[in-house]
Amino acid sequence: MKRVFALLMFFCALTLGTAQSYAQDETTEEATEQVAEESSAAVQEVSSDEVAQVEELSFTQAVKQKFIEGGWEFMGAVLLTLILGLAIAIERVITLSLSTTNTKKLLSKVDEALTSGGAEAALEVTKATRGPVASIFTQGLMRASEGIEMVEKSVVAYGSVEMGKLEKGLPWISLFIAMAPMLGFMGTVIGMIGAFDAIEAAGDISPSLVAGGIKVALLTTVAGLIVGVILQVFYNYCVSTIDGIVLEMEEASVSLIDILVKNELATK
Repeated sequence: MKRVFALLMFFCALTLGTAQSYAQDETTEEATEQVAEESSAAVQEVSSDEVAQVEELSFTQAVKQKFIEGGWEFMGAVLLTLILGLAIAIERVITLSLSTTNTKKLLSKVDEALTSGGAEAALEVTKATRGPVASIFTQGLMRASEGIEMVEKSVVAYGSVEMGKLEKGLPWISLFIAMAPMLGFMGTVIGMIGAFDAIEAAGDISPSLVAGGIKVALLTTVAGLIVGVILQVFYNYCVSTIDGIVLEMEEASVSLIDILVKNELATK
């Protein structure tokens, strides 16, 4: 009886040990699977970030590579035209933005000054205001004592001077717009000449021989056209802004003559 009881106790202990070990194995497997999933997710995130960085770097590297493949002689010349053209264009944009004037407000101040203090008071107002419109008013008011006809002649003459100042630098932008594609086309011609020289030296036509010269030709052409398009946008903006300022100058000049005529009649 004692032996049977001892055997039963032994089998119970063995069963409990096996169950506990099985449970521990399951827990260990679940933990291992969870760690593996977390590590794989982290690896995927890291790999995606690395791929994004590689893509960003690849664009920059591609631009540099295409620049080098196009030949530093002509690609450098095209880049120089872009830098010089942008420098002049940006300077013109800033200058033109500072040349705009609130013409209605200026005319109102000039009218009040003429009514209260005469031409000297109006001159102080125009000299304190920047812009080509104020400069034209200043030249006209300085000759107000000589009559309306002299004021008109002075306004017209100085209007041409101010227009020349506004258009300063535009011929250089126009030159770079024409020069950049021409340099690109020159690179195209030289690249095609190199391709035909390679064909002549090899005595056979194969894509590998012609591809290099044609590639240089296309890259320089594309670079020149891109520079021309960019500078053309700035050029058209500057021309449009100058046209608007000139129109404003003409309208303001007519208004100034009317104000002077009104005040001259009022003083008589």
